[in-house]
Amino acid sequence: MVMGSVVKEIRDNRALWLLVFVPIVLATEHLAPEAHTMLFLLSVLAIFPLAVLLSHATEGVASRMGDATGGLLNATLGNLTELVIALAALQAGQHDLVKASIAGAIVTNTLFLLGASFLVGGLKYRMQEFNRVNARFQSTLLFVATIAILIPSAVSAADSVTMSEFTRKLSVGLSLLLIVVYGLGLLFSQKTHRELFSSPEIGEHGPAAPMGVALATLAVATLLVALVSEIFVGSVQQAATSFGMTPAFIGFIIVALVGGAAEMASAFSGARKNRLDLSVGIALGSAAQIALFVAPVLVLLSYVIGPTPMDLQFWPGAIVMMFLAAMTVVLVTSGGHSTWFIGVLLLMVYLILALTLYLLPPRTSASSEVSYSQVFVSKA
Repeated sequence: MVMGSVVKEIRDNRALWLLVFVPIVLATEHLAPEAHTMLFLLSVLAIFPLAVLLSHATEGVASRMGDATGGLLNATLGNLTELVIALAALQAGQHDLVKASIAGAIVTNTLFLLGASFLVGGLKYRMQEFNRVNARFQSTLLFVATIAILIPSAVSAADSVTMSEFTRKLSVGLSLLLIVVYGLGLLFSQKTHRELFSSPEIGEHGPAAPMGVALATLAVATLLVALVSEIFVGSVQQAATSFGMTPAFIGFIIVALVGGAAEMASAFSGARKNRLDLSVGIALGSAAQIALFVAPVLVLLSYVIGPTPMDLQFWPGAIVMMFLAAMTVVLVTSGGHSTWFIGVLLLMVYLILALTLYLLPPRTSASSEVSYSQVFVSKA
């Protein structure tokens, strides 16, 4: 029954025909692990149909649970990819890669994902409404998390053993506080004040798949996305270098965009069907979840699985970008409605940051051996 429904969905949707690249990229990774450019291209082709499949499954769940809960579910499943990647990097002691993936995911979700959703929906509908309470709630959580991430960098004025020990202790304390805030936020939005976050009965709702089919599809697709994303991250560094991309651009833009493909497919589909609460819930919910839960959990897990503890001290460029993203989304979501031009403005902020990362010069000065790219993706 479940397999028959999935096969029918694949047969009717031509985008899902690209699922053939999933076994191809998995086989290529075993047969030719050094063919980085080929693995990079194949992994992108494989992630796209998996994202579409996740989108359909999430819509089936959201149609029964509501767009707010559906958005939370999609954000959680979408963040599993980033979490799997970060755990592997954490175990290897690559704290710079972990922090780059965290910062890049927050900026991409708040600016690109939300802005593109507003644009896609606005091109079809003159004005779209969304739950202003939910948007302000998520954006406020994100702003609080940004403050917590900013503090260790702001107070660590000296690079000494004493300051390093202080930063580690402060990071652990802040991580515990952020996890508590995230848990209380779930209690507030999903239980005690659930009625404030309910979505109005608007938008297009096609025939939904049975709940069992949707959940099974979610589980399988999420697992495959995680596997393919690991291959993508393992090959993107060498492949992107051959394409002339800087490490800063790779960490903040490329990895974040491909890692969030599943969330993007669901958010764009929701916007086209005038279900903007689903899109807003995915974009802001994912960013808030990364900042309030994923990043603190990684800090705590670094004491267990990592060779050295990780802290929440980010480099200045990442702090500025995360803060600008949080402030921008607070401003544009305060009205509870959107048009295509609001989406353009959000995308413009994102493109400004992306262009800056892409054009970073190789060195800070003629006498310096530290590159701007390293400042963004390698400096802890």
